[in-house]
Amino acid sequence: MKFVFDLDGTICFKGQPVSEKLLIALEKLVKKGHEVIFASARPVRDLLPVLHDRFHQYPMIGGNGSMVAVKGKIISTVNFDEETLVNIIQLLRTYKVSYLIDSDWDYAYTGPLTHPILNNLDPQRRAKNVRLDELQSIVKILMLTSNNMKEVEEQLRKMNVVVHSHESEGVLDISPKGIDKWSGLQQLGVKEGEYIAFGNDANDIAMFQHAFYSVMIGESLQLSPFSSEQLFLSENIENLIVQRLSELGDMDPINKLVSS
Repeated sequence: MKFVFDLDGTICFKGQPVSEKLLIALEKLVKKGHEVIFASARPVRDLLPVLHDRFHQYPMIGGNGSMVAVKGKIISTVNFDEETLVNIIQLLRTYKVSYLIDSDWDYAYTGPLTHPILNNLDPQRRAKNVRLDELQSIVKILMLTSNNMKEVEEQLRKMNVVVHSHESEGVLDISPKGIDKWSGLQQLGVKEGEYIAFGNDANDIAMFQHAFYSVMIGESLQLSPFSSEQLFLSENIENLIVQRLSELGDMDPINKLVSS
């Protein structure tokens, strides 16, 4: 069985790296013969700092599916088409949108210097913050502030893009048409029903829909209908995840025996 993990809010918390306790639990899954895959809204560049070096060779899906890496190398990216990009840039100007825009590696950032996203943005200085017109290709757009974010969202939903609204953070997360974590998993050759997914937010919906089993961490009204079970956030959440991974790692996928 394959195990697919979102990162922020699922197995790493408050911008901190995945804890050694959870890393050991993931390695135990691998020793049992399972495969571990990471799937995040973060670009691959920002996945690396929250994972110990010994996990950098694991399969990774970044940018909500717009980039896929295997054995430490990005093997595929999906860009916005030129027409769509022109329309989005016009929105940025019209509604004075500040943003974090990613290429396959470098990025353009115009958000507030105090924005929480900076805690997760390229902490190891692996990339460059450049002007938008210097980016060679664009795979993901995060809209941070605007003079009318509601209108921006309405306009985006008329375009051929995927839009995730992170209400708790007040930001819009935009990916190219047809791109989500499930499309990223397909790039890795993963088939429907052959993996267990862990996630916490709306951008995990597609990944949950095609999973054999899905575990929601915390509470998301959007994700909840697609979840097989829920683990509530608490000071004990990491221990609960470790216990659940041990149980699921021992399950019999043929008879579909899942511990409750």
